[in-house]
Amino acid sequence: MDPLTTQAPQESKLHFLDYWRIIRIRKTVILAVFLLVVITATLVTFILPESYSSFARIKVERDASDIQGMTERPGYGMGYDPYFIQTEFEVIQSEKVLGKVIELLDLNTVWGRKYQNGEKLKTTETIELLKRRIALRPVRNTSFLEIRVYSEDKKEAADIANAIAEAYRDHRLEQRRQLTIGGLKALEDRYQEQENKIRKVQTEMEHLRETNVISDMDPSGLSSTPSLDSTIVRQIQATQIEKKTRLIGQEEILQKLKALPPDELKQVLPRTMQDTILTELISQFNLAEQKLVTLRKDLGEAHPDFIRVQSQVDDLKQKIDKSVAGSMIALETQVASARAEVTQLDKTLDEAKKTDIERAEKSRTYFDKKRELENLLGFRRILEMKIAAEKIDVELPKTMMVEIMDRAVPSLRPVRPNKPLNISLGIVIGLVVGVGLAFFIEYLDTSVKTIDDVERLLQSPVLGVIPQNVGYLVDEGEESPHAEAYRVLRTNLLFSRKDDKLNAVAVVSAGAGEGKSTTVLNLATVFAQSGQRVLIVDSDLRRPTLHKLLRVSNNVGLTNYLLKQNTLEEVIQTTVMSTLDFLASGKLPSSSLGILSSAQMKSLIGELKQRYDFVFFDSPPIMGVSDASILAREADATLQVIQYRRYPQLMNVRAKQLIEKVGGNLIGIVLNNINMSQDESYYYSGYYHDYYSKNKEMAEGSPAGKETGPADKTKIKQKY
Repeated sequence: MDPLTTQAPQESKLHFLDYWRIIRIRKTVILAVFLLVVITATLVTFILPESYSSFARIKVERDASDIQGMTERPGYGMGYDPYFIQTEFEVIQSEKVLGKVIELLDLNTVWGRKYQNGEKLKTTETIELLKRRIALRPVRNTSFLEIRVYSEDKKEAADIANAIAEAYRDHRLEQRRQLTIGGLKALEDRYQEQENKIRKVQTEMEHLRETNVISDMDPSGLSSTPSLDSTIVRQIQATQIEKKTRLIGQEEILQKLKALPPDELKQVLPRTMQDTILTELISQFNLAEQKLVTLRKDLGEAHPDFIRVQSQVDDLKQKIDKSVAGSMIALETQVASARAEVTQLDKTLDEAKKTDIERAEKSRTYFDKKRELENLLGFRRILEMKIAAEKIDVELPKTMMVEIMDRAVPSLRPVRPNKPLNISLGIVIGLVVGVGLAFFIEYLDTSVKTIDDVERLLQSPVLGVIPQNVGYLVDEGEESPHAEAYRVLRTNLLFSRKDDKLNAVAVVSAGAGEGKSTTVLNLATVFAQSGQRVLIVDSDLRRPTLHKLLRVSNNVGLTNYLLKQNTLEEVIQTTVMSTLDFLASGKLPSSSLGILSSAQMKSLIGELKQRYDFVFFDSPPIMGVSDASILAREADATLQVIQYRRYPQLMNVRAKQLIEKVGGNLIGIVLNNINMSQDESYYYSGYYHDYYSKNKEMAEGSPAGKETGPADKTKIKQKY
């Protein structure tokens, strides 16, 4: 499998503390968005002009008379209409109603002076402005509608609300009157048209009756009279069904009896036909056979009694066979007779039907016209009743379909803007948007955030967690509050080694600025403080920094030794700690970029391992140049430094894969620059850090954060 192939990271479920951690880390974003939204909402609320509202309440019913109409059935005249209220809302906002309001209050002129510098508005423009100021609402579980109007003038709001209620009421009354008059006229026109159709059909029907010589004795009949009475037809059909059923049963019995063997037929036939004579013969035959068996046993077949009984048995057998044959012939005769009766009934019924069909076909056109006339007469009767009902309905008193229940009065206080509500919504929306933005930013941030991220993605243990703002232990000394994190790293590093002879450690990182050089320096310092002889090698030949941290010269160093310009004793420098030495990078000629891959470098690593207990190599970023890969391959072990929330996770995975591809021994990860006070994932490390700092403060009798004096500059000398 290619080690450079990026595996899809496994999804991890977020705990409640993870959400709280995100909120704490992104609290600046949340607070900024929250304040921005709240301040904006507050400013807009106080800038908006104040608006008053007044409302009128009207009772709205569907059109009906005080007395129920003649064609209406009880309980069906006023069915529930789910669209009625919404339809009336649209009617109230229509041009017919609002146009009357505008005309009554002269809003074209009034609002023209207010909004258009005295120029009179068009009615359509005024309607659009008016619609924006109207709010219609049904009162729950009632027939009441609330017409609410908003305006900067409290009196204008009340006047408009009352004018809309009155205009809507007048519109409904006028509409009802026009509909009644127009409907009655339409009914009368339709009645006259129906009369003309009836006369025409009557003339055509009389002509057909005379032409086809049709005898229509039944004035209410709508078809020709059949030759057979319906009762007789039903009797014939019932008899036909009965005989067919009996015939089918007899045929089934006959077929089953014919299929039986002779001996079994003799036993079944008496029960089927209920033949007493055959039953008696079979009984005598059975008794004779039993007697014959007894005589054969007692007297023998030559005895005269046996011969006599044998003769009786044979005689009975012949009689039984003749009786069975006769019964089968009788059964077949019955079946044939029944079949003939059924055939005769079918023939009689078919002839009667044929006669009726011929008569019906001859008079079909006539009776079609007669049915058409009957329909026209029925519809004319309905029209007569409807016209009579409408004429009576016009004269009946009308129920008030729209009644103004509460007239609008000027409001005492403005209702817009609702300052408490707007500010409260601003607070809620600001908080929601702020938290949402924080989580969105966190979602886009694919960098390493927790130990779980590292161990899940890289499948490597985290050997150390380094807090933010650590100093240099060379300057701070053994009692530094940051030293414990590196002591934990040192302990885990020692336990992670499979062999005590593996003492050359390369410290790498995926990108620049992840704290790799600081980690090398402080880790080596902790090892040196424990009494072990330690050497730091600055292998970052392109951007060396350790000489600046140790405040030493970089004129001679690793490159000078590898180019055989100086001996090892000449390039190694000592520090203020007797057990800690330093090998600077030296100046790198442009013609020697691949110097770390030389045999001289490999030989140097072997010699340094023999002279020192531990040798730490500070390498350049492994994603930038090949030097780090070379060091990871030649060193006994490799530590990968990952800075908290700096580079994408896949970049760190790629760095680990590069180490493994060149054969490096990655023994663990150092998670650097952790904010212990914000990230709940590192609670215990932060707690120990604070605890250690407080104990130091109590021991020294001075504030924990008090700065010490400048450390002595590192002495440069030749160790060998």
